[in-house]
Amino acid sequence: MPKPAIICVDDEAIVLSSLLRQLEECFGDAYTYETAENAEEALELMEEIADDGTSILIVVSDWLMPGKKGDELLIEAHRKYPSTIKVLLTGQADDSAVNNARENANLHACLRKPWSDTELTNCIKTALANQN
Repeated sequence: MPKPAIICVDDEAIVLSSLLRQLEECFGDAYTYETAENAEEALELMEEIADDGTSILIVVSDWLMPGKKGDELLIEAHRKYPSTIKVLLTGQADDSAVNNARENANLHACLRKPWSDTELTNCIKTALANQN
Protein backbone atom coordinates (compact mmCIF):
# COMPACT_ATOMS: atom_id res chain seq x y z
CA MET A 1 0.00 0.00 0.00
CA PRO A 2 1.56 3.32 -1.03
CA LYS A 3 2.07 5.98 1.63
CA PRO A 4 -0.32 8.94 1.50
CA ALA A 5 1.09 12.02 -0.21
CA ILE A 6 1.65 15.56 1.00
CA ILE A 7 2.06 18.02 -1.87
CA CYS A 8 3.72 21.42 -1.51
CA VAL A 9 3.24 24.05 -4.23
CA ASP A 10 5.31 27.23 -4.47
CA ASP A 11 7.11 29.02 -7.29
CA GLU A 12 10.19 29.56 -5.10
CA ALA A 13 12.53 26.56 -4.79
CA ILE A 14 13.87 27.76 -1.43
CA VAL A 15 10.35 27.74 0.03
CA LEU A 16 9.72 24.22 -1.28
CA SER A 17 12.97 22.91 0.22
CA SER A 18 12.14 24.57 3.55
CA LEU A 19 8.66 23.01 3.59
CA LEU A 20 10.05 19.57 2.74
CA ARG A 21 12.71 19.80 5.44
CA GLN A 22 10.15 20.75 8.09
CA LEU A 23 7.69 18.04 7.07
CA GLU A 24 10.35 15.32 6.94
CA GLU A 25 11.73 16.38 10.35
CA CYS A 26 8.27 16.21 11.88
CA PHE A 27 6.68 13.23 10.13
CA GLY A 28 9.71 11.20 8.94
CA ASP A 29 8.88 8.62 6.31
CA ALA A 30 5.19 8.29 7.23
CA TYR A 31 4.24 10.09 4.02
CA THR A 32 5.39 10.64 0.46
CA TYR A 33 6.37 14.27 -0.11
CA GLU A 34 5.96 15.85 -3.54
CA THR A 35 6.51 19.36 -4.85
CA ALA A 36 5.28 21.46 -7.75
CA GLU A 37 6.32 24.96 -8.83
CA ASN A 38 2.93 26.10 -10.18
CA ALA A 39 -0.74 25.21 -10.17
CA GLU A 40 -0.76 23.36 -13.51
CA GLU A 41 2.18 21.20 -12.45
CA ALA A 42 0.45 20.53 -9.12
CA LEU A 43 -2.80 19.43 -10.79
CA GLU A 44 -0.90 17.08 -13.13
CA LEU A 45 1.02 15.69 -10.16
CA MET A 46 -2.20 15.11 -8.20
CA GLU A 47 -3.72 13.25 -11.12
CA GLU A 48 -0.64 11.01 -11.46
CA ILE A 49 -0.60 10.30 -7.73
CA ALA A 50 -4.32 9.51 -7.63
CA ASP A 51 -4.02 7.30 -10.74
CA ASP A 52 -1.34 5.29 -8.90
CA GLY A 53 -3.84 4.62 -6.13
CA THR A 54 -2.11 6.89 -3.64
CA SER A 55 -4.28 9.12 -1.49
CA ILE A 56 -3.50 12.83 -1.50
CA LEU A 57 -3.60 13.74 2.15
CA ILE A 58 -2.68 17.43 2.12
CA VAL A 59 -1.95 20.19 -0.39
CA VAL A 60 0.00 23.18 0.95
CA SER A 61 -0.05 25.92 -1.66
CA ASP A 62 1.41 29.38 -2.03
CA TRP A 63 -1.08 31.99 -3.17
CA LEU A 64 0.86 34.31 -5.49
CA MET A 65 2.24 32.21 -8.36
CA PRO A 66 2.51 32.69 -12.11
CA GLY A 67 -0.64 31.51 -13.88
CA LYS A 68 -3.29 30.28 -11.47
CA LYS A 69 -3.32 31.66 -7.95
CA GLY A 70 -3.30 29.35 -4.94
CA ASP A 71 -6.97 29.80 -4.09
CA GLU A 72 -7.92 28.76 -7.64
CA LEU A 73 -5.65 25.71 -7.40
CA LEU A 74 -7.15 24.64 -4.07
CA ILE A 75 -10.71 25.07 -5.38
CA GLU A 76 -9.91 22.90 -8.40
CA ALA A 77 -8.16 20.35 -6.15
CA HIS A 78 -11.21 20.32 -3.86
CA ARG A 79 -13.54 19.55 -6.77
CA LYS A 80 -11.44 16.53 -7.77
CA TYR A 81 -10.24 15.42 -4.31
CA PRO A 82 -12.77 16.68 -1.74
CA SER A 83 -11.25 14.77 1.20
CA THR A 84 -7.78 16.28 0.65
CA ILE A 85 -6.82 18.83 3.31
CA LYS A 86 -6.08 22.27 1.83
CA VAL A 87 -3.68 24.81 3.36
CA LEU A 88 -2.91 28.21 1.84
CA LEU A 89 0.56 29.58 2.54
CA THR A 90 1.03 33.21 1.68
CA GLY A 91 2.70 36.49 2.28
CA GLN A 92 0.37 38.37 -0.04
CA ALA A 93 -3.10 36.85 -0.37
CA ASP A 94 -5.87 39.34 0.02
CA ASP A 95 -8.84 38.57 2.26
CA SER A 96 -11.14 37.90 -0.69
CA ALA A 97 -8.78 35.16 -1.97
CA VAL A 98 -8.62 33.55 1.47
CA ASN A 99 -12.42 33.74 1.81
CA ASN A 100 -12.79 32.32 -1.70
CA ALA A 101 -10.69 29.30 -0.69
CA ARG A 102 -12.57 28.95 2.62
CA GLU A 103 -15.94 28.97 0.88
CA ASN A 104 -15.10 26.93 -2.22
CA ALA A 105 -12.21 24.65 -1.25
CA ASN A 106 -12.98 23.78 2.38
CA LEU A 107 -9.73 25.53 3.35
CA HIS A 108 -8.28 24.11 6.58
CA ALA A 109 -5.90 26.98 7.30
CA CYS A 110 -4.15 30.02 5.91
CA LEU A 111 -0.57 30.42 7.14
CA ARG A 112 1.25 33.70 6.60
CA LYS A 113 4.83 33.85 5.37
CA PRO A 114 7.21 33.68 7.07
CA TRP A 115 5.68 30.82 9.03
CA SER A 116 7.26 29.04 11.97
CA ASP A 117 8.10 25.32 12.05
CA THR A 118 5.63 24.75 14.88
CA GLU A 119 2.89 26.72 13.13
CA LEU A 120 3.18 24.52 10.03
CA THR A 121 3.49 21.19 11.80
CA ASN A 122 0.71 21.99 14.31
CA CYS A 123 -1.55 23.00 11.43
CA ILE A 124 -0.94 19.68 9.68
CA LYS A 125 -1.23 17.62 12.88
CA THR A 126 -4.56 19.31 13.66
CA ALA A 127 -5.80 18.67 10.12
CA LEU A 128 -4.82 15.00 10.30
CA ALA A 129 -6.43 14.57 13.73
CA ASN A 130 -9.68 16.11 12.48
CA GLN A 131 -9.67 13.92 9.39
CA ASN A 132 -9.65 10.64 11.33
